[in-house]
Amino acid sequence: MSAQTQQYSSGEFCPVNEQALPRFISHIAKNTFALVLAGGRGSRLRHLTDWRAKPSVPFGGKFRIIDFPLSNCVNSGIRRIGVATQYKAQSLIRHLQRGWSFLDGRLGEFVELLPAQQWIKEEWYQGTADAVFQNLDVLRRHGTEFVLVLAGDHVYKMDYGRMLADHVSRGADMSVACIEVPLADAPAFGVMQVNPDGRVTGFQEKPAHPQPIPGQPGQALASMGIYVFNAPFLYEQLIRDADQPGSSHDFGKDIIPHVLGRYRIFAHRFHQSCVNTVRGVPYWRDVGTVDAYWEANMDLTHVTPDFNMYDQDWPIWTHQEQLPPAKFVFDQDGRRGMAVDSLVAGGCIISGATVERSLLFSNVRVHSYCAIRDSVILPSAEIGRHAVLNRVVVDKLCKIPPGLVAGMDPDQDRKRFFVTDKGVTLITPEMLGQKVHHVR
Repeated sequence: MSAQTQQYSSGEFCPVNEQALPRFISHIAKNTFALVLAGGRGSRLRHLTDWRAKPSVPFGGKFRIIDFPLSNCVNSGIRRIGVATQYKAQSLIRHLQRGWSFLDGRLGEFVELLPAQQWIKEEWYQGTADAVFQNLDVLRRHGTEFVLVLAGDHVYKMDYGRMLADHVSRGADMSVACIEVPLADAPAFGVMQVNPDGRVTGFQEKPAHPQPIPGQPGQALASMGIYVFNAPFLYEQLIRDADQPGSSHDFGKDIIPHVLGRYRIFAHRFHQSCVNTVRGVPYWRDVGTVDAYWEANMDLTHVTPDFNMYDQDWPIWTHQEQLPPAKFVFDQDGRRGMAVDSLVAGGCIISGATVERSLLFSNVRVHSYCAIRDSVILPSAEIGRHAVLNRVVVDKLCKIPPGLVAGMDPDQDRKRFFVTDKGVTLITPEMLGQKVHHVR
C-alpha cells in the first residue's frame, strides 16, 4: 500500500502509511454503507429453502448464514447496513429483528431491512444490480461516500476495512474481491484476469472454459460477489444500466463488462483481508448445495476445524436465545447419554442416546437408544427412540419417528427423502408427512 497521501471523493486528504492505517480505515468505514443482498432462494439447497431464504438457513449450531457477512461488517467498523430481502423472507426478518437490533441508532448505527417495495417500478428485484438500484433513495439519503455490496449467503471472515483502504489508495472507481479457486470449479463463478498492478483487464461470468491464472494452470481467479464502489460512480452506472434495453441488471453479467476498460476497476485479493486461514489458504465457503452445507458443518466437529468460531477477536454475532445448558442423562450399558467429537447447542437433551461426529442445534431432543453419526440436526428437532441416523441433515421441527433408519441405504432413503450425489440424506417435516407450516 502506498505511503503517499491520498485524496478521495470528499476532497479530504488522508494518510495511508502503515502507522496511520487503522485510523485511515476507521475513517473510511464510517463513510461506507454496506448493502447485503439476501433475497435469493438458493435452490441448490433443495428443500432447506422451501420455507426460508438461503441467508436464513441455520449454520454452525446457533447461527444463520447471514450472520457471517453482518458480523464482518460490525467487526470491520461498518455500522450502517441495509439488507435487501425478497424470497420467503419472514424467518430472515424475524432473525434480524431479534438478533441485530443492538446497534445504536442514536450514533447512526443500524441494520435496515430493505424488502422489494417497488418504489421505482412495479417489479420485484430483477438482478443483483437492480436490487441496489431500487434502493438508490436509501443510499442517497444516508449520504455515503462508499458502497460495499455483499452477498448474504457465504461463510467466511473478512476485514472489509482492508479492502476499503486498498480501494481508496489505488484511486479505484470499483473494487472486486477475488479468490483463487480450482480451475474445475471456476465455471460456477465470475472469472477475472488482472494485470501486474491488480487492475481488472477481463471478466467472464460463469464461463464454460475459464482462463487460468498465468503461471498457475490449475487455478482461476474468481469473483466473490463482494464489491466496493465510489457512491457517485455506482449511482451513475445503476441508472445507466436501468435504462439499458435487454440488460439483466446484474453486476456480473452487465455492470462489470461495461465498466471494464472505461474506468478504474481493481481486484482485491482475499488473502489481504482474510481473518481466517487454513494452512495458509483463506477460508471461504459457498454452502450452496446440501453436500457443501453438510461438509462445512461437519468440519466444525473436527478437533481443529478449518473455521474458527472461538476467535474472540473476530466474534460471530447472532440472536442469543435464553436456553438452559445442554443435558446428557442415563449412564447404563446400552442406554448412555453421550456425545463424542460433536457440537451440542443450548437446550438440547440427549437421553440415553449416542451422538458421534455430529452437530446439534438448539432445543434438539434425542430419545433413548438412538444412534446419530455424522449428522446435522437443525433446531427443535426430535429424534424418537431407537432411531438410527447416519450422514443425515434433519430440518428444523422434524419429529423423527421411533425406529426410523436413515443414511444406511441410499436406495431405500430415496423412496421418502432427498439423497445427494455424495450420499447425504436430507429429511424435512413435509417428507415425514408433518405439516408444520400450516399454509392451508
